[in-house]
Amino acid sequence: MVDKAAARLKSDGWKQVESTGFIQLIGPFWERLVNGHYEYALLAEDKHHNRRGLVQGGVLMTFADRTCGMTARFVTGKPTMATAQLDVHFVEAGRIGEMLVSRPRVVRATRSLIFVSTEVTVDKRVIAMANGVFKILRGEG
Repeated sequence: MVDKAAARLKSDGWKQVESTGFIQLIGPFWERLVNGHYEYALLAEDKHHNRRGLVQGGVLMTFADRTCGMTARFVTGKPTMATAQLDVHFVEAGRIGEMLVSRPRVVRATRSLIFVSTEVTVDKRVIAMANGVFKILRGEG
């Protein structure tokens, strides 16, 4: 099932995001550029389930955090940031086997902070909404 989904993602223009560390345990994440904006995907696999057999909330939070942070780096060109705040609202349960999609947008950027918002969706269903504030780190990276 995962191999078929990966083949479908590739045929739809998605490419796998390189990752290390913790994100490797959750991913792979996928990305594609659409009209100058990145969108990201994550196939909900069995490893993502909670005790009820649905997608674990922490997976949704990590997906939203990482995709918002990648968007902040892409839009600003700043290589190193840290999440200063992340608010996540769980709207509906995600199911194993579904493809989660995040389309983050920068709401505002200052010299030191980037405000980003996203919805994590499955098709037209909103699974979670997130707003993040990312601090540009100086002298790193």
